Amino acid sequence: MDPWRETPKKINTKHLIADRREGIGVCGWILVSLSFLFVLITFPVSIWACMKVIREYERAVVFRLGRILSKEAKGPGMVLILPCTDTFIKVDLRMVTCKIPPQEILTKDAVTAQVDGVVCYRIRSAISAVANVSDVHSATLLLAQTTLRNILGTQSLAQLVAGREEIAHSIQAMLDSATEQWGVKVARVEIKDVRIPVAMQRAMAAEAQAAQETRAKVVAAEGERNASRALKEASMVLAESPAGLHLRYLQTLTTVAAGNNSTIVFPLPIMMLGNLGQKSKGG
Repeated sequence: MDPWRETPKKINTKHLIADRREGIGVCGWILVSLSFLFVLITFPVSIWACMKVIREYERAVVFRLGRILSKEAKGPGMVLILPCTDTFIKVDLRMVTCKIPPQEILTKDAVTAQVDGVVCYRIRSAISAVANVSDVHSATLLLAQTTLRNILGTQSLAQLVAGREEIAHSIQAMLDSATEQWGVKVARVEIKDVRIPVAMQRAMAAEAQAAQETRAKVVAAEGERNASRALKEASMVLAESPAGLHLRYLQTLTTVAAGNNSTIVFPLPIMMLGNLGQKSKGG
């Protein structure tokens, strides 16, 4: 069983912090008293070595005889450090942006891909970041890589390409829960790039092109069907009015004459020729 999951974070932090009255013992108090005495004897020269300035975005975790001095980190401002008995570690509370190196994964549909990303986090508890893990930044980065590989391994390639935001939120929630004991707050996780083999890219491009051609043929067939219906309706209208057909001939002639044509083909109706022949015989 994981020892970090047996007790809540607050109890775990208290367990790591020693009580100054009961933890350091009689010998410890003697050493602390001697340290105070040394500071008083060498004052004001010693004050320059005892006073430490902590910036606004930093916190100091003070150790006295190897034990954490208080439940809260010191700072910002000036902090008093006793010589010989006290040591301190500065912790930066600013947001850290870390690049996840490209991870080669096998998706759910057996496609090999390389995925990289970015994780943004900050330290919200300086004491937990110092006392519960040896290197909080390295541990967070390694855990982000492992979480990325584990979650993306359960997704197909289509889900990976289409659902980047949902996958990023899942990685963020899992990573934030895992780093809570380290005093780390994961603010954002983003998937930067998804790279697949060249052969797979060509296959996907061919598939997309085939789908586009299929849709184009369907659209063209639909247009032909609509055009044939319109021509059928037009033929029915012209059949009801023979004079309309002659007007259509004249409109076609106007359209042809608008261009730079040296020869004009005039479709003369046979009925009109027959009428002209009868008139010439009668004359």
